[in-house]
Amino acid sequence: MRSLFIYKKKNEQQEYIHKIKGDFRLFLYLVWRHLKLPCPTDIQYDIAHYLQHAPKRCIIEAFRGAGKSFITSTLVLWLLYRDPQLRIMVVSASKSRADSFSQFTRRLLAELPLLKHLEPTSTQRDRLDMFDVAQALADQSPSVKSVGITGQLTGSRADVIIADDIEVLNNSATQDARDKLSELVKEFDAILKPLESSRIIYLGTQQTEMSVYNIIAERGYEVRIWPALYTTAKQRDAYIFEGKSRLAPLIQSRAEGAEGAALIGHSTDPSRFTDEDLKERRRSYGKGGFALQFMLDTALSDADKYPLKLSDLIVLNIAREKAPTSYDWCNDPVRRITELQALGLASDHYYRPLFQAETVSAFTGRLLSIDPSGRGKDEMAYNVTYFLNGYIFLVESEGILEGYAPQNLTRIAEAAKTHKVNKIVYESNFGDGMFGQLLRPFVNRIYPCSIEEVRHHVQKERRIIDTLEPVMMQHKLLVDYKLIERDAQNIAAKLSYSLFYQMARVTMDKGALKHDDRLDCLAIAVNYWTRQMDADAHAIEDAARAELLDKELEDFIAYAGGYQNPSRNWLS
Repeated sequence: MRSLFIYKKKNEQQEYIHKIKGDFRLFLYLVWRHLKLPCPTDIQYDIAHYLQHAPKRCIIEAFRGAGKSFITSTLVLWLLYRDPQLRIMVVSASKSRADSFSQFTRRLLAELPLLKHLEPTSTQRDRLDMFDVAQALADQSPSVKSVGITGQLTGSRADVIIADDIEVLNNSATQDARDKLSELVKEFDAILKPLESSRIIYLGTQQTEMSVYNIIAERGYEVRIWPALYTTAKQRDAYIFEGKSRLAPLIQSRAEGAEGAALIGHSTDPSRFTDEDLKERRRSYGKGGFALQFMLDTALSDADKYPLKLSDLIVLNIAREKAPTSYDWCNDPVRRITELQALGLASDHYYRPLFQAETVSAFTGRLLSIDPSGRGKDEMAYNVTYFLNGYIFLVESEGILEGYAPQNLTRIAEAAKTHKVNKIVYESNFGDGMFGQLLRPFVNRIYPCSIEEVRHHVQKERRIIDTLEPVMMQHKLLVDYKLIERDAQNIAAKLSYSLFYQMARVTMDKGALKHDDRLDCLAIAVNYWTRQMDADAHAIEDAARAELLDKELEDFIAYAGGYQNPSRNWLS
């Protein structure tokens, strides 16, 4: 009787193990229970199911915080549980990030009773960045190895490659960086073993509109996307590629189902993120950042979505006293400034002028403009622009924190003195001119000059674009080479504070940018000079009209006097 009970128990265990090996979702549930986490959500189960049945080459894009890395770490254990002879390589943007993935996997291997038999033996590799499982045969490649994308990839071999968040802001902000990353991942094909069961799995969240994941997808990868919110039918078109939707079928079917209309705009995974939580994150990230990080939407179907192009600028070394009176713009590759990292979208670069006049003149105007800010994460931005012959020269652009602190007001006054500005203008939408009253004593003490306030009532993003786009498209905005260098150095770890990052990504959407202080400040300056140009144009027109009237009067007097005026033959 006892032997029969043992036999039945063994049979049940075998059946249980068979089920676990046959369905990754069951294994995921066990791991989540061991970690004392809530049961996996529908979205997490759906990601797990896709991971098990996905094609040889796939890209999984899920909203930030969906738990895709945890799920895939569990997948590594499940794959080794099924086949201890597998060799798996984990690649991330940095070595430390990749090591964290393998360390978490190794810890679960030690803690889960179901996997105890796979713990490395004393003769096997067992390090933070690589380890073997007990039943693995001797091989040059470990069972699990972690490496950074810029690390030593060559020489390794793997049955499964997991690229976990290889794209981050630091390695994808510029086109050159994206091109480099795109080339690095080609090495995966040399690492992957030529077996039918070999796989390359990308996990990621786009960091830029021109995400490298979009480039990789064109190399024969299937893309599956889980956004954070249910979208309308029109919005779902953003996920269609070559006539096929990349949206997860679970989300697609729910959105198109009988209750689909009621789901629009609500969280796809309310157990992870409530609607209110997502609204807060949208306010924090801005519309553009939220679209990338949570909606996985990089669609650029509208060519006018990002109207300000860095390539429309003229970049050169600007002197402080005089400048050539005219310039010819070009975007010839020969004139491209390759040593400066352009923070624009694809194919958006900086260019030197094709030609500049030999005649030079002193600048006819110098302005310091300010976009004030209180304390917090927003900057108080200021810039200095010069003016000559219809051209606006941007020579300084800075952003400073701590709001109206004395040291900041002193710094602004000293900048005015350094550049010998004729006027200071600031936006006074908040505080009713209070900023001007605070700044005036510092200016009077360090560099007395006039201070003027300006008010705006139009939506910020629309005002910025309407102000800058015409001037940039006419190539009337020139930027000092050294300013771009300083901008890149000062905001290396905070790209959203960069003037040129803001310039290339502003849209008409309200809240399109997380930070827009420096760009708004530039719009204040350009708006001032545009008004001056309009005033000059009217003055020139009035002068020309007056000159014409004088001429007409002279000719009339000549006619009345009975003699022929050289300018008009009245007697003929």
